[in-house]
Amino acid sequence: MSRKVAVIGMGHVGSTVAHYIVANGFADDLVLIDSNADKVNADALDFKDAMPNLPYHTNIIVNDYSALKDAEVIVSVVGNIKLQDQPQADRFVELPYTWKAVNDVAPKIKESGFSGKIVVISNPVDVITSLYQKLTGLPKNQVIGTGTLLDSARMKRVVADKFDVDPRSVSGYNLGEHGNSQFTAWSTVRVLDQPITKLAAEQNIDLQELDKDSKLGGWYVFKGKKYTSYGVATAAVRLVNVILSDSRTELPVSNFREEYGVYLSYPAIVGRQGIIKQSQLNLTDEELAKLQNSANFIKQKYSESLNK
Repeated sequence: MSRKVAVIGMGHVGSTVAHYIVANGFADDLVLIDSNADKVNADALDFKDAMPNLPYHTNIIVNDYSALKDAEVIVSVVGNIKLQDQPQADRFVELPYTWKAVNDVAPKIKESGFSGKIVVISNPVDVITSLYQKLTGLPKNQVIGTGTLLDSARMKRVVADKFDVDPRSVSGYNLGEHGNSQFTAWSTVRVLDQPITKLAAEQNIDLQELDKDSKLGGWYVFKGKKYTSYGVATAAVRLVNVILSDSRTELPVSNFREEYGVYLSYPAIVGRQGIIKQSQLNLTDEELAKLQNSANFIKQKYSESLNK
C-alpha cells in the first residue's frame, strides 16, 4: 500500500509541509489542494523540478478531491495568518476566515469517501479541529490538531538554551489551547535527568521568565517575517510520520478529552489509527486549574462560532 498524504492550503506553512515531505521522501503520493490554482500548480511544477536532484520520487496530484479517497493522512493548512498582524491579535482573529474555508473543504473531504486521519494546523487549531470532526463525521480519534506540539518544542528550546543542552534532551509538555491560554506544565519537565522544578529552586531560575520566553518565540518569528512556518510545519510532518509508521509515540497534540468535553492539547499515544491511548499526567492543583481555564476558553469560543 502506498503512503498517500494530502495537503490542503498551500500558503507559507502548507508549502513548507509539502516541501519537507517531498525532500525527505516521506510519501509516495502527495495530493496538493488550494483555491489558488496558479499557486498550487506552480508549487507542483517546482517540486517536479526538484526531483531530478532528490534521492526520492513523489507522485504529485493537484486539486483533485477524489484523490483523497485512499489517502492515509490529510493535513489542513487553510487559513490567513496576515490577519494576526495587528496589536493584541491572537489566533482567534483567523476564525471567521478559517471557519468559512473549513465549511467549504470538509464536505468535499467527506464526499470523497476519505476514511483516514486529519492533521489540523489551521488556527485557532483546537476549535477548527472540533469543526473538522463535526463536519466530516470521522471518529474523534482520527481528527487531531498539532496543538501544543509546537509550543512544547519552543519550551524545550528555551530550557535547552538555559542549561546548554540539546532541546531533544529536555522532556515535558505545554498543555491546553494552542493560543494565549496555554501554559508550561513545569511538573512534567525534566532536564539533566532531574525535575526542572528542583533545578530551578537550587539555581534560582525563574520559571515564569522561561515560560514567557517560550510564548514570545512565535511572536518574534512572526514579527521578523510576518508568518511562522518551519517550526509548525516540522511538528505537523512529525505527526504525519508517527501516523504513517504506526510508531505509537506520546505527543502533546490537540485531541478530544471526555473529562473536559473539548479538543485541547494533552499527551496521547499516536499511531496508525490516530489517537490510540490518552495519557494521564499527575498535574499540580495550579496546573489543573490552568488546564480547566484553557478548556473553558476553547469551549466558549467553539459555541460562539457555532452560533454565528
